[in-house]
Amino acid sequence: MSPTNRTVVVTGIGATTPLGGDSASTWEGLLAGRSGVKPLEGERFADLPVRIAAPVAVDPSEVLPRPLARKLDRSAQFALIAAKEAWADAGYTARAGEDSSVSPERLGTVIASGIGGVTTLLDQYDVLKEKGVRRVSPHTVPMLMPNGPSANVGLEVNAQAGVHTPVSACASGAEAIGYAVEMIRTGRADVVVAGGTEAAIHPLPIAAFANMMAMSKNNEEPEKASRPYDKARDGFVLGEGAGVVVLESAEHAAARGARVYCEVLGQGLSADSHHIAQPEPTGRGVAAAVQNLLDNTGLKPSEIVHVNAHATSTPQGDSAEIKALRKVLGDDLDHVAVSATKSMTGHLLGGAGGIETVATVLALYHRTAPPTINVDELDDDIDADIVVGEPRALPAEGPIAAINNSFGFGGHNVTLAFRTV
Repeated sequence: MSPTNRTVVVTGIGATTPLGGDSASTWEGLLAGRSGVKPLEGERFADLPVRIAAPVAVDPSEVLPRPLARKLDRSAQFALIAAKEAWADAGYTARAGEDSSVSPERLGTVIASGIGGVTTLLDQYDVLKEKGVRRVSPHTVPMLMPNGPSANVGLEVNAQAGVHTPVSACASGAEAIGYAVEMIRTGRADVVVAGGTEAAIHPLPIAAFANMMAMSKNNEEPEKASRPYDKARDGFVLGEGAGVVVLESAEHAAARGARVYCEVLGQGLSADSHHIAQPEPTGRGVAAAVQNLLDNTGLKPSEIVHVNAHATSTPQGDSAEIKALRKVLGDDLDHVAVSATKSMTGHLLGGAGGIETVATVLALYHRTAPPTINVDELDDDIDADIVVGEPRALPAEGPIAAINNSFGFGGHNVTLAFRTV
C-alpha cells in the first residue's frame, strides 16, 4: 500500500470526563445512563442565571503530581491524563525512542481546545488586580496558550513529527482527529496521539453563553437539564474533560502486535457560511460534511449502523442535524441507532469530539450503542431512531461502521467515520 493511502487504526483510548476518571469508568457511566451534571457550588456562581455544569468526576489534583499540575492549565491537565491512559492502553511502555517500537521522528500529537487556557487567563487577571504584578505566575503564557495541551502531551511522549492544535470551536476535537488521520495517510507520521480537551467552567464563559440563550437554565433539576431531542430542551449544559485516541498506520500496529479497536475511515468537512453562532436551520452544511465523508471514504449509507450525534440539546441544532442525516442517508437512516451522549456528559466544547470519538470507538468495539437520557417526549422534528433510556446491541456479525458528528460556532462541520476490523 502506498504511503499516501495507508489504513489508519485506533490502538489506544483515554478519557477523563464528568462520568469517570478514565475511559472504562466513562463507558460504564454511558451505558448506565448516568448524568454527570451537578449544581455549581460557591459564591462566584450564586448570581448567575445558569448554576449547573458537568465537572470532571476525578479532579486532576488527585492524579497529577502537584509540581507538574501547577504549571498546567486545567485543559492541559485533562489532556495529559487522557493521553497518558491512551498511550499505555496502546501498549507503549515509555516515551518514543525509549520504547523502541516507535521513533520520535514518526510520532505526532494533535490535541485541540476550543477556548484554551481561559481559566488561567481569567484567574491570573484577578491576581494582577488584587495582588499586583509580582504575584502573576511566570507560567501564565504557556498555560493559557491554546496549543499548550498538545505541546505538553508532545513533551510527555517525545513527539517530533509535529505537534498541532486546530481550533474550530466545538468541532475542534473532531478536527484534531481528522488532521491526525491525514498525518498518517500522507506518510508524515506512523503514530499520532489525538483528541480534544476543554476546561471552561468559570463564571464569565457561563454568563456569556447564558446571555446568548444557548444554555439550559434548569437549575432545579441538573441531571435532567441536558435533554437532546426532547420537546422541552432549552439549551446545552457546559461540561469539561478530555478524550484522546492513539492512531497508527495498520502496518505499524501489526508490526508491534498491537490490539486494534477499529479502523478510522476518514473525515468529512464543510462550512455553513450562515451565522457566527446559529446553525443553518435546514442542515445544508451538515449534510455537505456527511456527503463529503461518504465521497472521501467510499462508505455506503447501508454500512452505517450507529451515529454519535453532536446533539447539544439546542432546539435548532438538534433538528438541523437529523434533517441533514435524513437528506444524505435517506431510508438507510431508519436502521441507524442514534445516540446523544451529551445528555450525560454535557457539552465539552472543543473536547466534545475527543470524548465522543472514544464513545464511538467503544460502541463499535463492544457492538453496543449507549443511550440518550432525558427524552421524555421526542420532538416531532426528530425523524430518526434515537436510542432512548437503555443501551442497544448493534449487529453482532460482520463489519459495521459508525460516524461521529461535531459542529462548532463559526459554521464548522466535521464528521468522522469508523469501521470494525
